[in-house]
This record gives sequence, structure tokens and C-alpha cells, in this order.
Amino acid sequence: MKKFIGTKVVIAETEERDGVLGYAVVYPDGYRSWSPPEAFEEAYRLSGEMSFGHALEYLKRGCRVARAGWNGKGMWIALSGPLQGRNIAFENFWSKPCSEYARENGGSATVLPCINMLTATGEILMGWLASQTDMLAEDWSVLD
Repeated sequence: MKKFIGTKVVIAETEERDGVLGYAVVYPDGYRSWSPPEAFEEAYRLSGEMSFGHALEYLKRGCRVARAGWNGKGMWIALSGPLQGRNIAFENFWSKPCSEYARENGGSATVLPCINMLTATGEILMGWLASQTDMLAEDWSVLD
């Protein structure tokens, strides 16, 4: 058998079944189940208590994520573009050097994705880099 690791967002609340206090779980597709506490608590944590690794998984799925520990209100990060990159025509580049490169190499260039941030001042920062504090934090949450 192969080893698998899962990451998904579920909605849950405590529920007693056959004298055991566990969790009633609703999955994204609407499927409902019940989990014993040990199994549920090993597999899930509250959204605002996620690791950076979990946050990266959700970025790759197209979600916005944020840290509770950031000072600015409303800040978030999101992945720009598909993971495999996107082919962009030379006339659509903002940067003159990138546009010239694309024009000279067949009229387009593949642009790879990056992590962008909505800053505390309401600007989009392209190419956000995580600090070590961000990477080690356990206060990440999924916004959508």
C-alpha cells in the first residue's frame, strides 16, 4: 500500500454517538460523516491554527490565505497564475526588458507563478517572500 497525506477544509462540531463524544463532519461536497475524536483531532486543526505547509497547499488550490500575526488588517497572499506557468504575448508585459525578450524569442514568454500579497496599505505586492517567522507560524487561515 502507498502512503497518502490529505488536506481539505471541513466543517465540524462535536456530537455524541453511541455514548462517544466525537465530531459530526460536513465535507466540501456535502457528504456528512461522524469521526471518533482521536481520528478527527489527528487529521484536522482549526483554520486559524494551520502551518505554512498547509497554507501553501491552499495557495496551490487558488485560495487566499493569511496570518493572524500580521499587523495590517485585511492582508492576504494568493498565488498568481497556474503552477505550470502561462504563455504571455510580448505586448502584454509591463516590463520593457521582459517584453523585448518575449518579442525576440518567438513573440511570447512563459511566466511562472509567484505569491502575491495584498499589503496593509491596499497595494498588490508581486513576488512576496515569507520570513522565517511566517514559515514557522501556526496561525495561518484560509480566507476562501
